[in-house]
Amino acid sequence: MFEKLILLEGVDPLEFYGVNNAKIDLIKASFPKLKIISRGNQLIVHGDKKESAAFEQKLQLLLDHYHQFNILPEDTIRQVLNNDPLTMDGIQVSPGDVLLHGNSGKPIRARTPNQRVLVEESRKSDLIFAIGPAGTGKTYTAIALAVRALKNREIRRIILSRPAVEAGERLGFLPGDLKEKIDPYLQPLYDALQDMIPAKKLEEFMKDGIIQIAPLAFMRGRTLSDAFVILDEAQNTTLNQLKMFLTRMGMNAKFIITGDETQIDLPSPSQSGLLQAKKILRNIKDISFVQFNSKDIVRHRLVREIVDAYDRHYQLQLAKREEKKQPDKNEEND
Repeated sequence: MFEKLILLEGVDPLEFYGVNNAKIDLIKASFPKLKIISRGNQLIVHGDKKESAAFEQKLQLLLDHYHQFNILPEDTIRQVLNNDPLTMDGIQVSPGDVLLHGNSGKPIRARTPNQRVLVEESRKSDLIFAIGPAGTGKTYTAIALAVRALKNREIRRIILSRPAVEAGERLGFLPGDLKEKIDPYLQPLYDALQDMIPAKKLEEFMKDGIIQIAPLAFMRGRTLSDAFVILDEAQNTTLNQLKMFLTRMGMNAKFIITGDETQIDLPSPSQSGLLQAKKILRNIKDISFVQFNSKDIVRHRLVREIVDAYDRHYQLQLAKREEKKQPDKNEEND
């Protein structure tokens, strides 16, 4: 009897096999002539050699999808097993959605429905707000779009910015000069760029000012033309700060503003410039708003559950506050 050991490299068994092995059981059911044993990152296949070859072919398609998107929905498994076109939430997966190739050669693409919406909106609008929880790839996708535009010579420079607002810390107490104090806030932007541009080339771009990373305060007084400009963590801007940033927009410029409404670190959250911009700018025709949600989260599976749990908590707290505002019915009847 034919037997083969298959190693699943770089795979989270829980995500790939599913809760209570639901996903691997779905795969096994399509190959009744085989005995498939799953042990951690190993699959042991017993049975007909021809059937085993067919299983390996399907398995490779599933692994390719997993490595591209870091998730493997049951719908995708069914599509692969049935030879159907691959889709995610009804949107067909196509090689044409690759934004660029990273340093390792791995294609960087829009991996979720709302990331694809962001890519599409970037073709139509010069000013886009991408709003949603942590881990949804808002900033990473925006930076990929910026790097692609630079490579295609659509713009001459990339400018990335963040407000230097602390989550429970104060800049003055941090060691070092101003740059050393600010850099930790900008590190996520550096990380994304390092995925997409070779280190030496990135160093040259930054030295020549082709790529600039700076705190929001450094934007005042500038006119940003021929540039792809990204403001990250915009929930921590005030109304005046965000207005100042938006009015830096020059000719042939594209702006993407990202933020998470549930992670406001300002002393008065209601004063967030992002919250107010949604109300003030919503009806301007050529400004796009892309709303991300927990389904777009591409980090560890627990991040999605954590975000959903906090969202339920926030909704409960909001309902309690609204209930307290209601006048007492007994008082109304007196």
